[in-house]
Order: sequence, then structure tokens, then C-alpha cells
Amino acid sequence: MDFTISPRIEDYRRRIADFVETRLLPLEADPSAYDEHENISPAHLKGLREQAKAEGLWCLQLAPEFGGQGLDRVGMAVCYEEMNRSIFGPVVFNSAAPDDGNMMVLQAFGTDEQKEAFLRPIADGRVRSSFAMTEPDPGSGSDPGMMLTRATRDGDDYVIHGQKWFITGAGVAEHFILVARTSEDARRGHTCFLFHRDDPGWSLGRRIPIMGPEEHGGHCEMTFDGLRIPQRNVLYKEGHGLKVVQARLGVARLTHCMRWLGLAKRCVEIATEYAARRKGFGIRLSDRETVQVLLGGLAADIEIGRLLVMKAAWALDQGSFARKEVSMAKIHVANLVNRAADAAIQINGARGYSKDTSAEWIYRYARQARLVDGADEVHKMVLNRLLGEEERGFWSWDVAKEVKG
Repeated sequence: MDFTISPRIEDYRRRIADFVETRLLPLEADPSAYDEHENISPAHLKGLREQAKAEGLWCLQLAPEFGGQGLDRVGMAVCYEEMNRSIFGPVVFNSAAPDDGNMMVLQAFGTDEQKEAFLRPIADGRVRSSFAMTEPDPGSGSDPGMMLTRATRDGDDYVIHGQKWFITGAGVAEHFILVARTSEDARRGHTCFLFHRDDPGWSLGRRIPIMGPEEHGGHCEMTFDGLRIPQRNVLYKEGHGLKVVQARLGVARLTHCMRWLGLAKRCVEIATEYAARRKGFGIRLSDRETVQVLLGGLAADIEIGRLLVMKAAWALDQGSFARKEVSMAKIHVANLVNRAADAAIQINGARGYSKDTSAEWIYRYARQARLVDGADEVHKMVLNRLLGEEERGFWSWDVAKEVKG
């Protein structure tokens, strides 16, 4: 692939960088800018979102007909990394999970009616959304084959019974994508449905406390005890839910990585700035070989992560599912952001452990990276399976078609 980016993408990146530098980073130091769950407060968010819209930095991932800019995956990688230099960045530009992945899958699979009813309000920033798939034991986690939530056909409706948990954003979401079992078929036994918060037949349980700061709407339990969903709200086709899920999660995993690279780079900034001015025993921290080795190693690992993400983004843009590329990026970057946050705290000492910098926020937030959208171990198992199937071909290069003159 060609690693140069277009002037258009660079223009978006530059303007996002300026927005983050001048409007978001200063806000992180203001305690009143946070809600009770340690994310940006709705009052502050509203005004910043209006500014992002006015400056053409809104929903870069969507087509212009939905208010976006139609960026491809490579362009998204550049811009999302820049957005998440601030912990507030992605949600301001309407590029944060779970809305980000939900909007892209609705754009790809929704009918015209579904796009107008469910996608456009999210794209406009009028409502938030959620993706309900994970279930409590003994239901499905990483293995969708264990799913217990059922959708039973009743005339032109489907009736839903079951439980979900750790559903991100459910506490404030109005639009939901639900995955439920419609048959016992291993490949064609799942279906995706759309429903609205005000539809009867389901209830929101507890907002599950977590160790880190939360996305808006938290991570919630949901119970379905007779929710009726009309056939017109089936997303794509009955029995093809896993296709929708894979299409959503493949890109969502990678967009997580794009954003986590921004957080990892921010951690290195926090560490480097402090090391350059803090002295101990007559020497600056930045002059100590141990600090130099730590930061130099992180710099290299961040660049490795960027290359893995870019290769996966490029493969997706070429029409590939990019399963290998996405899994490798997910493993590497999820671990990287944890190590970067730990290094920032270690180099800053007590200051790093305090709330005087964003390092401790990122440290607590980062631990989920090795779990969400597939734990490290699951992605390594996927890579091992592909290695067994492809053998030496696992590392093959794509060969360009010969141009006949």
C-alpha cells in the first residue's frame, strides 16, 4: 500500500488536531466538564458537537447524505487517531463507540425506511444507540453459538425473551440493535433486530459498576419478556445475523484500535513532557537510560500499531474481511495502550497516580481494551486457526494484477 495520505485527509487531520488542542485538552483540566461517570458532561458536549458540525468535522465515517464526509477506512484511521489525543475527542465528533459501529452497520445493511427511522437520528446527534449482544452466563460472550435470547415468530412480529448484560450505552440509548436466536442452525440461527427504547416488553436493569470511566449510558443489564418487533425491523435478513455482526465488529474492533493509538500517543506526551523537566539526584529523568529505553520502545511499538491498523484499514477498503489483520491489530494495540498508560504513570510518579494528568483516567479506561470485541486469547486462537489452514501462506503478499500495455 501507499502510505501517503491525500491532501483532503490531511486537511481533516490538521483541523481535528487544532480543535483538540485548543478546545478539548484545556477542558480536561476543568472538573466541571465531567459528568458523574467521569466522561464529558452533556452540557459541555452539546456545544462542542455543534461546533464540530459547523466546521465539517462531524460523522466523517458516514456518507454525505447522512451528514458525513464519506471517508474510507484509511482516512478514518488517520482522523480517529488524532481525535483521541483527548479523552473527550471521539464523542465530540460523533465517532465514539457504540454509535460509531451502529451507524456504519445501519448504513451498510439498513433498508431506506430503517435508515430514516434509526440511522438518521443517530447521525444527526439527536439520539444515542446501543448494540445488545452479550449475555450473562450461560449465554453468549465471545461465542455467539451460546446465545440464549430467543426471537419467536408470531404472525408478522417476533417476540423476544432473554437477557443481555454489559450493553454499552444502554442507559441513555433510544435506538437499539438486538441480536437474538431465531433457529438452532449454527450458521443461520441468529437475526439482528431494531427497536426503540419506548417499545414495551423489555426493561433496563442495573448499570453495572466498572473499574474505569464510562461511556455515556454505561454498561447495563437488559431483560426481554415479550418485546414485539415487527418484521420490517429485521436488519438485513432473518438468519443472517452473524453476517451483520461480523461486518459490524470487524470495523468496530479496528476503530477501537485507531482511537487507542491516540490515547497511547497522549500517554507518551504526558511522560515525555514531565521527564524533560523533572530532576532527581542531579539529573533529569529524560537523561536516564532507563527512561530513554522505555519511551523509545513505546515509540516503536506505537508505530508498529499504526502500521498494523493501516494495513487492516487498507485491506477493508479493498473489500477484504481482513480477519487476520484486524485480530493482529487488536491484540497489539490493546496491550500497547495499557503499557503506555502504565509508563506515563510510572515516569510521573505520584503526579501520574493523581488526577493532575489524564494518565490515570486512560490507565483505568485502557484495561477494557484487552476484553471488548474479543479478548486477546480469542483473537490469538483465531490467528492460530488461520495459521493451521494457510500454513506458509499465512504470510503471503497480495500480488497486483499485471498491466498489459
